[in-house]
Amino acid sequence: MSQVLRPEGGLSVVVREGSEAAVVRGAASVLALAQEAIASGRGLKAVVAAHGLGEAVDLARLAAEGRLALPVTHPDPAHMHLTGTGLTHLGSAAARDAMHAGAAVEEATTDSMRMFRMGLEGGRPAPGEVGVQPEWFWKGNGHAAVAPGQPLTAPGFAGDGGEEPEVAGIYLIGPSGQPFRIGWALANEFSDHVVERGNYLWLAHSKLRQASFGPEILVGDLPADLRGTSRIRRGGRVIWERPFLSGEANMSHSLANLEHHHFKYDLFRQPGDLHVHFFGTATLSFAEGVKAQAGDVFEIEAAPFGLPLRNPLAFAAGADGALAVAAL
Repeated sequence: MSQVLRPEGGLSVVVREGSEAAVVRGAASVLALAQEAIASGRGLKAVVAAHGLGEAVDLARLAAEGRLALPVTHPDPAHMHLTGTGLTHLGSAAARDAMHAGAAVEEATTDSMRMFRMGLEGGRPAPGEVGVQPEWFWKGNGHAAVAPGQPLTAPGFAGDGGEEPEVAGIYLIGPSGQPFRIGWALANEFSDHVVERGNYLWLAHSKLRQASFGPEILVGDLPADLRGTSRIRRGGRVIWERPFLSGEANMSHSLANLEHHHFKYDLFRQPGDLHVHFFGTATLSFAEGVKAQAGDVFEIEAAPFGLPLRNPLAFAAGADGALAVAAL
């Protein structure tokens, strides 16, 4: 399920089954379809079937034309939350240690390993029980969400801008405060690994960056063993490429446990709010000594999600001096 920009303005919702994609009749947005599903007590697939499908579309051509929007948005970006968890995948501690190699962060790295082991030992509780909580971070709201194909822009004060290939869960909070999962999407949880490497307590600062997800939402179950590829292109040439693994078969935490520890807070169960939650990764080019440059293109793909997620890297101009606050 994806959202496409119409030439005349507005959005069309597109669903794909196999290689065939078509517009959903009478659908204003994916958010509107999700709201309809909650109100009617039906699943998204049933709501889409009731609307019916219209004209066929070529998603690859629309992507080439730059007409793919984020697969879900909120009319008020302040009510769209971008959050995530770290050290959730079986190789994530090794990637974290490699990223910090040579830095004087022995104590922080030990804390990372401790949290990783806590996940191995208690991240998969029995159904109905609560497991150990993961590392958690906030990235921002809908103003930080970047559409597929658009630049991920690091601020002028950034140490770097690096990709993090992940799966994100997409959620809408119902009128009673119940979280409903719309589906899953490929994501680039874009971060500043130079800042994080400087001091692990700067992790929160390193995560306050833009992020992208999509271009398609997978509705239904996430494959337990999800295999994809993350790469960086420079001048059209691939300069780095690695496989990445996700899905519960490759994670130290169950998805249900990670969802519980996000939505256990009343703050994140406010009716009408939209959540995009990044579930972590174990593959980073930065951990292998790669420094991305402006103009590089991050590309993340996995077969169940259809089109790859592509975003070029950009850097904002740096500000002169310190930011001054005006008194009233």
